[in-house]
Amino acid sequence: MTCSYDREMEPRRIFDLLYCAREAFGADKYLLAAQEAGRWEHYTAGQYIETAKWISFGLLHLGVRPGDRIATISVNRPEWNFLDMAILQVGAIHVPVYPTMSESDYRYILSHSGAKLVFVSGRELLSRLKPILADLPDLQGLYTFSKIEDHPDLSDLIRLGKEHPAQGELEQITEAVDPHETATLIYTSGTTGHPKGVMLSHHNILSNVLAAYPLFPLDHTSKSISFLPLSHVYERTNIYIYHYLGVCVYYAEHMGAIADNIRDIRPDIFTTVPRFLEKVYSRITDRGESLGGFRKAIFRWTVKLGNQYLPDGRNGLLYDLKLRLARKLVFRKWREALGGNIRVIVSGGAALQPRLGRIFTAAGLPVLEGYGLTETSPVVAVNSFEKGGIQFGTVGRPLSNVEVRIADDGEILVKGPNVMQGYYREPELTREALDPGGWFHTGDLGQIEPGGYLRITGRKKSIFKTAMGKYISPEHIENRFTESPLIDNIIVIGENQKFAAALIVPDFDHLRAWCLENGIDPSTNAEMTGNPSVIQMFRNEIAHYNKYFGQFEQIVRFQLMDSEWTVQSGEMTASLKLRRDFISKKYAEEIRKLFNIKDPE
Repeated sequence: MTCSYDREMEPRRIFDLLYCAREAFGADKYLLAAQEAGRWEHYTAGQYIETAKWISFGLLHLGVRPGDRIATISVNRPEWNFLDMAILQVGAIHVPVYPTMSESDYRYILSHSGAKLVFVSGRELLSRLKPILADLPDLQGLYTFSKIEDHPDLSDLIRLGKEHPAQGELEQITEAVDPHETATLIYTSGTTGHPKGVMLSHHNILSNVLAAYPLFPLDHTSKSISFLPLSHVYERTNIYIYHYLGVCVYYAEHMGAIADNIRDIRPDIFTTVPRFLEKVYSRITDRGESLGGFRKAIFRWTVKLGNQYLPDGRNGLLYDLKLRLARKLVFRKWREALGGNIRVIVSGGAALQPRLGRIFTAAGLPVLEGYGLTETSPVVAVNSFEKGGIQFGTVGRPLSNVEVRIADDGEILVKGPNVMQGYYREPELTREALDPGGWFHTGDLGQIEPGGYLRITGRKKSIFKTAMGKYISPEHIENRFTESPLIDNIIVIGENQKFAAALIVPDFDHLRAWCLENGIDPSTNAEMTGNPSVIQMFRNEIAHYNKYFGQFEQIVRFQLMDSEWTVQSGEMTASLKLRRDFISKKYAEEIRKLFNIKDPE
């Protein structure tokens, strides 16, 4: 397990990353940090390795053997990482689970995976799991990360490991771990049916780490803030990249504390989903529009200039001079709001509005949009800082060790060392997704543009056919409509109907501000969305965006929803994608009214 900073040797298994970091940057190099008792507690490479070792000893004493499945259900915290490495170096399989899933999903995943041990954050998740324990015959132990009276926690396991050290046994097992063995089992939240368990090997994930890390303009002096869930392979692989580069990862306390944490930490990078950037942009523009007179005019001029931005100096010298002035007058405040040191923001998980990538990059907050799936460990393609590496509206070029081709029906196919081993205990689903040639069928639609950039155009299974025989890709339309600051979420519907319609979730912060400006009482969401002036305003907004589409694609009728769609309420997956079937069933009555469909007998 050796690795040199000049990259002459590379990690072969995920846990090798720790030893690479220690050799390259020293045992005292900070790799992780989290808030404890109101201050940032840092963990060095040496502490990380030592803690993972004690946990491994404890697992061995409990009878954990190579191939056993161990689940974690937790928010981001250093203990998650310590346990992750401990699980992997005893040859067991880590099954990370979102802490926001339903009881039925927990029952299914823990039963289907045959989890031997489960670790949860604390009391809340513990209470949610207790009712289903009788349905989990393979489960032998349930631990918490936080200390709870009369319940075993991680510190008990560490103490057990210290009392029963097994260095020789651990070394023997660790050396025998094959890079092509399954390292993790990640259940995709799925938009329909039961979650699928994606089997990823050490080699799958490390191939992605080693291909992607050169795209990060970072070094061992850099800092990152992490708030996306580690149970998703997107953030997890990013953390491994940070380990490889020696970047210290600071875990945000919670979503509500992100802004304060960013100002405190002053990070060089963070990875995010478009929804977060949309919220940041919305808050910035709200403040800008609240300014008066000359300052408001300068703000609007800056935003207009930013929306015209092209990379690599393609706007010309005069534009660059204007941009320099705009950055000094306005955009510097955007940078300060995000800590002042941001070198790069990586966006993934869903389509990013090109205008957001453009204006944040113009502001000196470069956004690199990428694309990937759990099944591809995850990165397939990403924009980069090389000349010509950024093309707004695309997800960039494929990684150097990943092949992408477009099937005759427009589906994106992927091949490479990052492609999964298959779906756990689902041979039929595996055969459907992986063809004999090794190509993974993503289910996404796309096209390769000049220069090799990949553009995502929709989801294969989302396409529907109207009663007029026209095919509509709803995501193509939805992505355009969510450019509106007034629209938080939208689903386009119209299967076998004469026209396309939509259920729309307003951005209630923006809508509330609009109501106040127009003398409308914004006391409740329902009163706002039912107000005739609000409905007319949305009708105008829809007419504006309809101009981008052919007549058969345009939204003819719509219904405003009076509550947000969330993971907890069921409309969104844990990775913040629309659960289309669920929405269609939950809002069946609203949909019937949109199309004047009679109630079923």
